[in-house]
Amino acid sequence: MAKTPILILDGGLGTSLQDHYNITFSSDTTPLWSSHLMISDPKTLLSCQRDFTTTAAVDVLLTATYQVSPEGFQRTKTPSHPSGIPRASIAGYLRTALDVAEQAVQDTSASVALSLGPYGACMIPGQEYSGKYDGEHDDEEKLWRWHTDRLGLFDDEAMEGKGLRERVKYIAMETVPRIDEVRAVRRAVWSSKGFCEGVPFWVACVFPVEDKDTLPDGSTVDEVVEAMLLPIEGGATPWGIGINCTKLHKLPKLVGLFGDAVGRLLREGRIQERPALVLYPDGTQGEVYNTATQTWEKVQDKSGTADSRPWEVQLSQVVNDAAATGRFSSILVGGCCKASFNDIKRLREQLRQE
Repeated sequence: MAKTPILILDGGLGTSLQDHYNITFSSDTTPLWSSHLMISDPKTLLSCQRDFTTTAAVDVLLTATYQVSPEGFQRTKTPSHPSGIPRASIAGYLRTALDVAEQAVQDTSASVALSLGPYGACMIPGQEYSGKYDGEHDDEEKLWRWHTDRLGLFDDEAMEGKGLRERVKYIAMETVPRIDEVRAVRRAVWSSKGFCEGVPFWVACVFPVEDKDTLPDGSTVDEVVEAMLLPIEGGATPWGIGINCTKLHKLPKLVGLFGDAVGRLLREGRIQERPALVLYPDGTQGEVYNTATQTWEKVQDKSGTADSRPWEVQLSQVVNDAAATGRFSSILVGGCCKASFNDIKRLREQLRQE
């Protein structure tokens, strides 16, 4: 069996800005969160992203666009836009985010991926961990329209001639908490094929419920993988599928279930090609995000069963076990919240040793 290629993704941008650059975020003053730096401080954003491309030597760097939405810009007050940034002014900031990412990968072999979160990431407060959306975004059709509209912010006209095909290697649809949103983002990419066509994309879901291997909406991994990969009318097929913003200790079982589901669909002839696997779990060492205080809090393991091995050692084992199954065409692995460039550097070194 041919060896499964393994590529390195970056880590948590927002928490890296907080932990290493003393940047603070709040839903009141910075509703775009880490994306706010493309407006307020592109130089610091570039420095933080270069930490991942130079020190950590990643293969893929995500753009600072996860929380981008027309609503988020409208809630963002600046001296030039005291009532909020209107849609007509958004494109310039998006070009800045892409410019910064391109500068960060300059003189390296890394590629850029366009980062786009779920609708829940743009709510106040964020709901990507619960999937509890408002009535205007509570079914597949409504979410398809929202995601298509948000993707439209990056169309060829907004990019002034140098479109996404020239600027990014991948599109990342991340932290999706609902199965109807999985289908919706696939349809949104298809609807946007005028400027997205030919750009591979991945869909990564979040599994935040501590004692369950399901999405917040109750969907099982089998159901999620089918929603990601089986043909749907007016839906593009992702290059990769996976998991992000999820606790590391949950990954061994979840990745096993992902592999079993892919293997079953291949055996049944319902899919013809193996997808890539994309994994970027939280880099926490027991910290949990408190949405009320908007801070990370240390939670002690009272069971005494927590894996004491370093983060990169645990994650590399998950990756190697997944690669050994032969069910994935390649694996892209990095970190999410609290995973710094140092963590990603150690992950790369660990995988290289093995």
